[in-house]
Amino acid sequence: MSESMKGMKRTHMCGVPTEADLGNSVVMMGWVQKRRDLGGLIFVDLRDRTGIMQVVFDEQSCTAEVFTKAESIRTEYVIAVAGPIVVRDEETINPALPTGTIEIKANELRILNEAKTPPFFVDDEQVADNLRLKHRYIDLRRPEMQRNLMLKHKVGGWVRTFLDGEGFIDIETPMLTKSPPEGARDYLVPSRLHTGAFYALPQSPQILKQILMASGFDRYYQIVRCFRDEDLRANRQPEFTQIDMEMSFVTEEDVMDLNERLMAFVFDRALGVKLKTPFPRLTWREAMDRYGSDKPDARFGMELCDVSDIVADSDFKVFASVVASGGTVRAINAKGGNNELPRREIDGLIDVVKTYHAKGLAWIQVEEEGLKSPIIKFMSEEQVEAILTRLDAEPGDLLLFVADTEAIALTALGQLRLHMGKRLGLIDEKAFHFLWVTDFPLVEYDAEAKRYVALHHPFTAPKDEDMDLLDSDPGKVRAKAYDMVVNGEELGGGSIRIHDTAIQERVFTALGFDHEKMWDQFGFMMEAFQYGAPPHGGIAYGLDRLLMILLGVDSIRDVIAFPKVQNASCPLTHAPSAVDPKQLEELHIEVVEDEE
Repeated sequence: MSESMKGMKRTHMCGVPTEADLGNSVVMMGWVQKRRDLGGLIFVDLRDRTGIMQVVFDEQSCTAEVFTKAESIRTEYVIAVAGPIVVRDEETINPALPTGTIEIKANELRILNEAKTPPFFVDDEQVADNLRLKHRYIDLRRPEMQRNLMLKHKVGGWVRTFLDGEGFIDIETPMLTKSPPEGARDYLVPSRLHTGAFYALPQSPQILKQILMASGFDRYYQIVRCFRDEDLRANRQPEFTQIDMEMSFVTEEDVMDLNERLMAFVFDRALGVKLKTPFPRLTWREAMDRYGSDKPDARFGMELCDVSDIVADSDFKVFASVVASGGTVRAINAKGGNNELPRREIDGLIDVVKTYHAKGLAWIQVEEEGLKSPIIKFMSEEQVEAILTRLDAEPGDLLLFVADTEAIALTALGQLRLHMGKRLGLIDEKAFHFLWVTDFPLVEYDAEAKRYVALHHPFTAPKDEDMDLLDSDPGKVRAKAYDMVVNGEELGGGSIRIHDTAIQERVFTALGFDHEKMWDQFGFMMEAFQYGAPPHGGIAYGLDRLLMILLGVDSIRDVIAFPKVQNASCPLTHAPSAVDPKQLEELHIEVVEDEE
């Protein structure tokens, strides 16, 4: 039976007291982590989000009523205890706990709530994810999860503190908005008052923050929920939190400088890590050529190398034909890889590149006695020597080659580079390597849609010097866009935006919009620009992804209180679920059963 807290007021959290509090009478409340009955003595580990305090019930010093109740408590009971803080007996000292030298000698106990035997214990590390998420209220009691979410709270506060100090204004934007024709799939919300019409949950506040710039607010920010109906993976959820900001009268340099200082501020407070600024910068072209990725992990070398010119005239037809057809041959030197990888593992590397649509993988083993490779017999001594020189090859190295279209060769070899970096232990997991990737293509061609699509979003401004190409060759236009990358993860992305209606119309035209469609979808924004809009730009970060990097965790679920699983459902609440037919009737919606 639960007891009342009446007459008891908590004075301390469990992990707070120190030896300086010896002799003080305290009242603590929390969950029973563990209970040990030694006959006349009962020890209880009392837990809350600050830590654990040992409580001792001594049959000789507490009342029979208190001791009898102490005998009845079990794991995860919620209790309140009162008594003085005393020094632990030497044999019970726990150096692993901040409170390991002290304990409460209880003289009062109230059982605030009993607990059934839980499906798993808080300190059990071997629990299936689905079971953890189904009983998330137990999983969230784990110190690791509480640490993660408390750091998330603190990071949000530090971001606010920094941006407030830089003159930013926190402004909310609507959760019910209009569905755009570009971007990821929306979550739609039917309108009861407008039959057949739908709101969309925002993928980001992009258009509205540009409207705020046109409204004269100059510097906006928001820590905001965003929604995208897309397939999940380790660092992606259907709903996530974004640090969003926009600034008027700025250049790319202004935005990057401010955000470097923001990251330095956050990492210093969160980890005591001093980030070196300014961050290195790579153009998109450089990033792809050197790392095979637009979010390169620069914590280690093994950069890609173009050997197309060397092998173009070789007798190795695979290489020569790819180059002749406009493709490319790229290579990496896995330093010391030949000494580390057995032949069967080298042969298995083809599976890595095939995942990214490469048709094959060639290799050269560099040994003291010479070279081993099935391809060098098709090349002249001069060609082989040129390859070794360009790749700075030494005995013990493993040279790996991919020949394909540029897009496939770069991506496949870039992913193989990451695989080899991990396999050879080249990555310093404790390091934080920040960089900017700039000058992205404005658009890319979608062969399925048979038109250009925006690489970032259609409101990104083209580079001034490429403006003449916008109508004639949009694929060659670079954008005033920049991504912040850390350790191979895109942390945030932004751009200088279009603030001129005529330029926005030209970009929409390049994307295949006719005049009617562009004004129907985005007319309110383009009209706002006609009444005087300042040049402006901004950036958005994934707060959840930032926490993953700070904490070194692999799953975004570890930094979100109530995440979804792979099929975008919630094991705790069983969302999504069917609704009352009356609600559907009010919304004029009929559910059609899937034939499958």
